[in-house]
Amino acid sequence: MTTRNLTFAFAALIISFALVSNAWAERVQIWGSTTCQKRFLEPGNNALKAATGIDVKVLGVGTGKGIVGLIEGKAPASAASSPLESAIKSGEKTAKKLGKNLTFPETLQFHEIYKDIIVPIVHKDNPVSALSFEQLKDLHTGKITNWKEVGGDDLPVRVVTSHEGSATKAVFQKKVMNKEAYVGGAVEVKSTRMEINEVSKYKGAIGAVSEGFHKQNAGKTKIAASDSISRPLGLITVGAPNPAVQKVIDFYLSSEGQKFFQ
Repeated sequence: MTTRNLTFAFAALIISFALVSNAWAERVQIWGSTTCQKRFLEPGNNALKAATGIDVKVLGVGTGKGIVGLIEGKAPASAASSPLESAIKSGEKTAKKLGKNLTFPETLQFHEIYKDIIVPIVHKDNPVSALSFEQLKDLHTGKITNWKEVGGDDLPVRVVTSHEGSATKAVFQKKVMNKEAYVGGAVEVKSTRMEINEVSKYKGAIGAVSEGFHKQNAGKTKIAASDSISRPLGLITVGAPNPAVQKVIDFYLSSEGQKFFQ
């Protein structure tokens, strides 16, 4: 056999091994939070697959749609970036909006994987470096309409927020805004990445995202210091997790899995 033929044969062998490896991997679909999707489920998937043989496919549709998909049996687990009670409320709002009459079973279980922090973000050239909860509330509800009212430039405030059904939005609205409505005309986006990109475009923009995801997109926006806004990240199941989902949970709770949150 010539050297060229040996090279082709070796390449074919490598491809065969890769195909066999992928065939051995058990595919698990998870619907839900884009924060969980981008924070750990997608970044850690290769390590998860190598350690457990589980290959996770994530549909980042938001916590609300995620839990709806779980209850409809479209996925064995949903990803949530809020406590179970809040996730259920997001699911109920989403189901109503979609015209679905769903019953949320009492057997739903939340499996916390990490305690996350939500941070207010502003344009990197905004001179405002810190905001109180009262100021954040007034900025997002429209009571404050110009940055000069909080020590910034003479510039209109542009509020950016996640879509309806987003757990990040729900937690921020509950903990910071006392459940008051966002200002009319607030820009709604479909994902955390889009929220960061939107805030990075306008000097008067403000949003709120996962601290970890902000770190993954360093330099695009800056954090306005405030009191801590914490919430859990995890997976929701109906009853106990099936064996494959349990492997996913166990992996991210392990020291190797927790590296993806650092």
